[in-house]
Amino acid sequence: MRYELLIASRYLRSRRKSTFISITTLFTAIGVMIGVAALTITIAVMNGFEANLRSRILSLTPQVQIVRFGAMSNYREVQATASKLAGVTGADPFIIGQGMLTSKSAARGVVVRGIDPQNPAAVTDLRRYLEQGSIASLIPGTASTTLSALAIGSILADKLHVHPGDAVRLISPISVTGGQIQATSAPFRVGAIFMSGVQFIDETVIFMDLARAQAFFGRDGVVDGVEVHLGNLDNTWPVTHELEKIFPFPPYRVRNWIEINQAASAGFAMLKTVYTLVLMLLIAVAAFNLVAMLIMVVMEKRKDIAILMTMGATGGAVRLIFIIKGLIVGAIGTIAGVALGAAGCFTLAHYHFIHLPREIYGISTLPVSASPASFAWVSGAAMVLCFIAALYPARQASRQLPVEVIRWE
Repeated sequence: MRYELLIASRYLRSRRKSTFISITTLFTAIGVMIGVAALTITIAVMNGFEANLRSRILSLTPQVQIVRFGAMSNYREVQATASKLAGVTGADPFIIGQGMLTSKSAARGVVVRGIDPQNPAAVTDLRRYLEQGSIASLIPGTASTTLSALAIGSILADKLHVHPGDAVRLISPISVTGGQIQATSAPFRVGAIFMSGVQFIDETVIFMDLARAQAFFGRDGVVDGVEVHLGNLDNTWPVTHELEKIFPFPPYRVRNWIEINQAASAGFAMLKTVYTLVLMLLIAVAAFNLVAMLIMVVMEKRKDIAILMTMGATGGAVRLIFIIKGLIVGAIGTIAGVALGAAGCFTLAHYHFIHLPREIYGISTLPVSASPASFAWVSGAAMVLCFIAALYPARQASRQLPVEVIRWE
């Protein structure tokens, strides 16, 4: 063991004349521990919220979307080609329209999305959020009634006061030959009610069978685009670039969820950055308590430093002793903080004692997504701050003049 490390560890374990210095050392380590634990738990919860929100939004909105200027009549060919790409789990054509959905007691504006209910890629995610009814009810001919079925959000169902099986009417303006706008309407029934937890989806988006949507909006044989579903969202840009090569612009346009939800993604990233910076300041405050603690240790150990230097220790060696001491205190606090943070994440993930309003967040407990990478970079950042805090006291210790110390003490 190098003598610098040996002396630094002995200084840490020795009984001091001043109890205040020992207490300061303890509270410095505790401050680092609390800061590291708070930051790791916050990052885990923020990552959990982000992953949960992203999965809920992307289950009912496009991941990668292929659209064409004008109507897309070759959508079956586009669907088959996109489905063969690596990283793609499926593709489904869709139609988007706007209208007003009315019941016996209320009316609401809606966005209609026509999908193929027999295509697993189109309905697998939607099934996860079903509260009442069945997606199979959207398939034509599956019910005794002649009315086509719709899947609507829970908020919209509450506002219209409807349940599965209730009759509703959809009204929508469509363009006819000559540039005129004509309103069309048709009766439907509520076949399923879903709750994604995303307010604008649960309040405004409804789903119907693709063929029925084509007939209702007067777009027989054409669609608005093809949605491509990914097995892993990390493949978003590679798949997007590959599709852009196959379906060049113009007449096609390929967009992904990052571009579509750019404002939301940027806002959430900024929020997470702000939280991280605020909690990093908490660690910095605890780490810079090392400055006061080490300065007091330097003052207490002036004679020891003078004797070491008269025995041949260089200024760099003395400086290293106090840097090592500061890093040891920081490491103790960081390790304890990582352990406390891991315990906190485990507790939040397995014991749901914090409850959230489900109608707002779509979940009733805090989502936690802890990763080793986040623990590693928090630990590294804490140690860097402790190292920076130890530099000034260590420098002051190395500038002690043995002659002056021995003369006056």
